[in-house]
Amino acid sequence: MENPEAKTLGVGMVGYAFMGAAHSQGWRTVGRVFDLPARPAMSAVCGRDADAVRAAADRHGWAAAETDWRALIARDDVQVVDVCTPGDSHAEIAIAALEAGKHVLCEKPLANSVAEAEAMVEAARRARERGQVAMVGFNYRRAPAIAYARRMVAGGRIGVLRHVRVTYLQDWIVDPEFPLVWRLRREYAGSGALGDLGSHIVDLAQHLAGERLVGVSALTETFIRERPLPAGAVAGLGGAGAGGAARGPVTVDDAALFTGRFGSGAVASFEASRFAAGRKNSLRIELNGDRGSLAFDLERLNELSFHDHTEPAVDSGFRRILVTEPEHPYLEGWWPPGHALGYEHTFVHQARDMVFAIADGTGPEPSFEDGLQVQRVLAAVEESAEKNCVYTPVPV
Repeated sequence: MENPEAKTLGVGMVGYAFMGAAHSQGWRTVGRVFDLPARPAMSAVCGRDADAVRAAADRHGWAAAETDWRALIARDDVQVVDVCTPGDSHAEIAIAALEAGKHVLCEKPLANSVAEAEAMVEAARRARERGQVAMVGFNYRRAPAIAYARRMVAGGRIGVLRHVRVTYLQDWIVDPEFPLVWRLRREYAGSGALGDLGSHIVDLAQHLAGERLVGVSALTETFIRERPLPAGAVAGLGGAGAGGAARGPVTVDDAALFTGRFGSGAVASFEASRFAAGRKNSLRIELNGDRGSLAFDLERLNELSFHDHTEPAVDSGFRRILVTEPEHPYLEGWWPPGHALGYEHTFVHQARDMVFAIADGTGPEPSFEDGLQVQRVLAAVEESAEKNCVYTPVPV
């Protein structure tokens, strides 16, 4: 619920496509659901195509449109810069915004390389001394069921962690004639399924486990190595769009599989693929401990599956926890128990947490440091795959 006496916090967003639309939903809705210490105002959105960005501004509720991100950063009515562009521009935009005195929310993965991510972390550290905050957008942390699962693990409900297994599967590029969009080109995306999907599951695994991966063994594969160049605009993941006669090389991975070890000795397995026919956006994670197990499925995102291994075997087993009670994370602002939330609500919760971090002057989670650590894991995965699955430590 908007507080008319709260200070206005102007938001400027760079990028307006898929993630831009999702972030717009978050900024547009958050003040109508939660009592906030500051009132977000959707000041301006930025994109290179003047007509398209103006249409996006009108559609999503932004007050103004810009075609130069430097002009957006320079605006006096922008205090928060939300970066929703392809990864190749994350570092340049985020660092410039931080140096201009703005708070920054940046989509994942944080950057396209460890070096870029390190530079972003350094800029964030300098900005923190001036009272600014910087957060990376791993939105799945903001699903109430995931947030509650973290509480359960931290509270000892599954005991000593032994094993984590995660899969994130999509199928939007199974067709070999799907055009060579930016997500399939290393110079823009940094990597393929590894960075796009793998960054999410690495962050989730570490977040829920409460510890970091220290080493990985990996393989990656590119199944379709050449695709038609786009003949026009391509709408969304697997959306409408045609390729032309000319073709170009795919320079990222289509799938990545890797195992990992946590500092405690717990082990993990990961699978990220865009070639899992029939799987549209299937993310599943399970944690096994000596006292029980906990599982989450994004296609049932209001639920957790929990097994209490301390119960007698005769009547024990997995049971469903419906995460819709007002006592569950983020649910105080929403509907009565049993009324489910959806994908878009994770971005509302992300906006909420960003506003509170700014108002409280606290370091938000996940921080740029967290994003850098995930980037180091991804780099170790690529190094291991290049060396035929050789176990590769993750730098501290």
